[in-house]
Amino acid sequence: MAEHIPFITSKDVKAVAGVAFGDSDCVRLAAYQSPDLRLPNARLWLDPGVDGIEDWQGKSTYGDKKWVKYIQSLDHHDKIVNPTFWAKPIGVEVKMFVEKVLAKCVSFSPDWITVPQLPLVGDSSRNKINRALAAATGEWRAKAEFPGRLILPLILKHQDLVNSKTGRNPKVEQAQKCFVDARADGLWVVETDLDDDSGASNMRDRIGSLIKLHEELNEAIPATIRVAGPYWGTNLVLWSRSLVNYPAIGVGGGYQYMTAGGRGMTPLPRVALGPLRRIAGLNGLEKWLDEAMAKITAAHPAHKDFLALHGQLPRLQALPQARLHVARFYKTWFDSLAAAPAQGRALTLFQDLSSAYALGKKLPSLDPSESSRKPYAVAEPLMLNCL
Repeated sequence: MAEHIPFITSKDVKAVAGVAFGDSDCVRLAAYQSPDLRLPNARLWLDPGVDGIEDWQGKSTYGDKKWVKYIQSLDHHDKIVNPTFWAKPIGVEVKMFVEKVLAKCVSFSPDWITVPQLPLVGDSSRNKINRALAAATGEWRAKAEFPGRLILPLILKHQDLVNSKTGRNPKVEQAQKCFVDARADGLWVVETDLDDDSGASNMRDRIGSLIKLHEELNEAIPATIRVAGPYWGTNLVLWSRSLVNYPAIGVGGGYQYMTAGGRGMTPLPRVALGPLRRIAGLNGLEKWLDEAMAKITAAHPAHKDFLALHGQLPRLQALPQARLHVARFYKTWFDSLAAAPAQGRALTLFQDLSSAYALGKKLPSLDPSESSRKPYAVAEPLMLNCL
């Protein structure tokens, strides 16, 4: 089974995952979703969906109604969603909430369950409630004798929590305490605003700082399961460098993590520019492909890929087909890395991204609607953090 973990959020996403990632070792679902979303033969990681309560006021009105109803069914939810309660949590009420959450999760017969936690912000305002949630989880585990694995989430809401050693230290210390309190087995780390397929100018440093965080967490926490993402490529860098066991992935989309309960807007179709290791929208893409193919010889491997994409553009106007196109590319990309020996994957990924970077330097700028018009802008910061 492959080491990637698709995050499945709907029937449409499951359909794509079943085609592109059917060999996944594990898939992740949320407890308020249907158990029918799981893939056959894959282990099930179930998330209780508690992280979304950080924005209860907004989501309870405008969010996913199914999630709202689920949270309202939990004992003492009215206390747990209240920021005033977070500063002085009452243990017995937290315990009853956690027991109800985890009983709901166990009803799915999962292999892994996420420890209920709130996302981390710049101050310590959520430390006490997260410690209380972790401790209640540990007590539940001792009593319930859950045979699976518990995964502690470290959901970071802003880059300032990662960018400096000063910012990282208290978060590592908090994670270490919660890991012990929860009797957890694994650690899942994600920075929610890391948009690593944007080609932003500061992305090299941001990815580098996230790598340092993982190194520090690995020294402090004896987790047997380590997961990173979903991201576009940073998860693959961390996995190739053996800093995590599993890259969490989007399924043809969703390469940034969104906390539970939101109602996202329907995205515009985007497709994979495989030789560049990036994705792009369809606006102006036909013209760009013509210009790009004129810049390289017909014998260049990218020419064949660009020509094939050119012919598929009418079909890829439909979002489901575009998602599947990206997912199939991503699977091929992952498999090419997985084929290398574990100790050689970082170098393999570096060489892979170096080829994408070199090609991108030769090609014309993308459409102005792209977050970065430079064709090589996504591959470059990933490449520079591989080794």
